Amino acid sequence: MFQETLEWIVGKGNDLLWSFVLIYVLLGVGVWFSIRTRFVQVRLFGEMFRLITEKKDDKDGISPFQAFAISAASRVGTGNVTGVALAIGIGGPGAVFWMWVVALVGMATAFIESTLAQVYKVRDGDTFRGGPAYYMQKALGNRSLGIVFAILLTLSFGFIFNAVQANTIKESFSSVFAIPDWAVGLILIGLTAVVIFGGVKRIASVTQFLVPIMAVIYLLVVLVVLVIHFREVPAMFSLILSEAFGLREAAGGAVGAAIMQGVRRGLFSNEAGMGSVPNAAATASVSHPAKQGLVQSLGVFFDTIVICSATAFMIILAGVYGTTEQEGIVLTQASLDVLVGSWAPYFIAVAIFFFAFSSILGNYYYGESNIEFINANRGWLTAYRIGVLAMVMFGSLTQVQLIWNMADLFMGMMAIINLAAILLLGKVAYKVLEDFTVQRSRGLNPDFHASAIPGLNGAECWEDREQG
Repeated sequence: MFQETLEWIVGKGNDLLWSFVLIYVLLGVGVWFSIRTRFVQVRLFGEMFRLITEKKDDKDGISPFQAFAISAASRVGTGNVTGVALAIGIGGPGAVFWMWVVALVGMATAFIESTLAQVYKVRDGDTFRGGPAYYMQKALGNRSLGIVFAILLTLSFGFIFNAVQANTIKESFSSVFAIPDWAVGLILIGLTAVVIFGGVKRIASVTQFLVPIMAVIYLLVVLVVLVIHFREVPAMFSLILSEAFGLREAAGGAVGAAIMQGVRRGLFSNEAGMGSVPNAAATASVSHPAKQGLVQSLGVFFDTIVICSATAFMIILAGVYGTTEQEGIVLTQASLDVLVGSWAPYFIAVAIFFFAFSSILGNYYYGESNIEFINANRGWLTAYRIGVLAMVMFGSLTQVQLIWNMADLFMGMMAIINLAAILLLGKVAYKVLEDFTVQRSRGLNPDFHASAIPGLNGAECWEDREQG
């Protein structure tokens, strides 16, 4: 009875947040930030690629690319393979267009929140940490709100999402390779422990290695598929656009379903506005906060426009969606099987491992940063690490649908809190962006000092830089 009641409450909460409130709020905020930054995601798109390979600014912290890799590790997960399949299965190919739309406006939101995370980051030994909880305390003067946000994020990403990622690995491996669930769990615990007990620099090093490998291999397979079926590619794009706007689909309600699914899955995938990615953005050592804002804006493009589109193209070209009851990861596997042959399930299982394991590491770090915000005592951090490992094993041994739904609810509440904060602090990010573009227009490598923004308080890392 209790579980049924809890499932009903969580379900209703998710329906309210994700079907009505957050879809419109996140899109509206993205459009607002796009206008206020004069479409920074378009104007400085080329600059993003230059910045991602820039060396770190000093011996402390991690490089811009390593910070990008940590955020990409969390962003690029099973949602890119499973979530896209669900969107197309329910909303049709038109959902893909709306995923693109939400990513393009979300790039501006990602710029704002990650720039703010850099402005208000703090030193943590020879590294940095920060994120929404930090700018809520330091810029808004509201530590209590920061603690609420930190708890929601730690529960969602550190524990619950990691159980889900482990469960996805278990499902794919046990079905293809017949490996016992407990063995998958032990392997994951061992690999995870080796990395997370090594601190943020080891996490950065591992994700820096894993993320490019998993992305390149996955994209190469899709490229081969597109080359083989190149004659069908124009028709594929035509289908995506026609079902996103078509009169026939509108009459049948399919356009509404396409918009709803495309927007929802896009938001789940790229996390723009959720307040998770700024935790990674704050770790980078850069000479100007806007640099990491631009790098993380590119992360949204990479996640949705590149990786999610790759999955979508395979599913649409295969044409098996809507003809069977298959959905999620099974639909992706069936689609690739049609296109390339019987080795597809093995490839998808390996791809899922790379996607999901890297997400475990990225999700773990988000929780670590927020545990340290709540209480910097090393005992709390050790307890958190043990809890993460326990949830990885739990996810490997059981089904976690209710926990997944609870994580959706927590993440929705996270987004509401974070969006309110960055709307209030947006003027700081606008001024930081202006300082960056002015210096770039003069041919300089932008170098930020707290005094560049009169009245800026709480940016001690940039004040220390100025004094140094």
